Amino acid sequence: MKSNDFPKNPILSQATLDALNTLGGSGNNEEICEEVIKKLNLDEKITTLPHEGRPSMTELEYRLFWARTNLKKFGAIEKSGRAVWALTAKGKTLDMVKVKEMEKDLRAKEKTDADDVSEEVVEGIAELSPWKEQLLQFIVKEMSPDQFERLTKRLLRAAGFTQVEVTGQSGDGGVDGKGIYHQIDGLMSFPVIFQCKKYAGPVSASNIRDFRGAMSGRATQGLFITTGTFTRDAKKEAVRDSTLWIDLLDGEHLADKLRELKLGLKTVEQVVIDVVIDKEWYRGI
Repeated sequence: MKSNDFPKNPILSQATLDALNTLGGSGNNEEICEEVIKKLNLDEKITTLPHEGRPSMTELEYRLFWARTNLKKFGAIEKSGRAVWALTAKGKTLDMVKVKEMEKDLRAKEKTDADDVSEEVVEGIAELSPWKEQLLQFIVKEMSPDQFERLTKRLLRAAGFTQVEVTGQSGDGGVDGKGIYHQIDGLMSFPVIFQCKKYAGPVSASNIRDFRGAMSGRATQGLFITTGTFTRDAKKEAVRDSTLWIDLLDGEHLADKLRELKLGLKTVEQVVIDVVIDKEWYRGI
């Protein structure tokens, strides 16, 4: 699978608008991606191809990010919450011809105003979060199995688990274990079986089915964590009817959780000093 096998930018932009229409005018990134896959009838080879250098994002997700960024620049969609997008009145009237014109206008503007860093691009940089990619690549490539096991235990304990126990390690860098999760101020708790894999590739539906089989008779809740991504079919398999449901945590959300719990991550605030000229002082000297 090559990157040039992907739908062109105008097609992805139009599919994004169609997806938001289908979703009732608004939707989050994951919902939009799911609808685009349906509308363009994209096969698994396209939907699971990782973006080069970004283990927590597929090539499709990366391209859809830029489709949303361009649509926002053009005033066709607006951000109504974290990773939530809504159609504007302008977006409801766009067709493929207008979308192509939009793409052409934006490319021309970028060439004539290359030094301008727009608000949308700044938001996009924040959304893609290079620090997440650096973190995940570090975990995958530089952490030993023992270190990864300790990180997994630390993460789960900080998130509210007790009696965390690693029951086995697989050859692909994964950690399997169990623990007790407490919620509602400790009034309720239940056993959880977990699996945590450190690799850049996507977790497939068969991985989820195998994990569910290992859960049988041991717990009513499963948690599957990966530094990579989950395929579309894996997400469906995790919540399939008449089966034990499994919560999924992909690389991007794993990084968010590590940051939230302050596990090896800290926010450095940079102070910007602005010098203001007191013209009246100079006039009165």
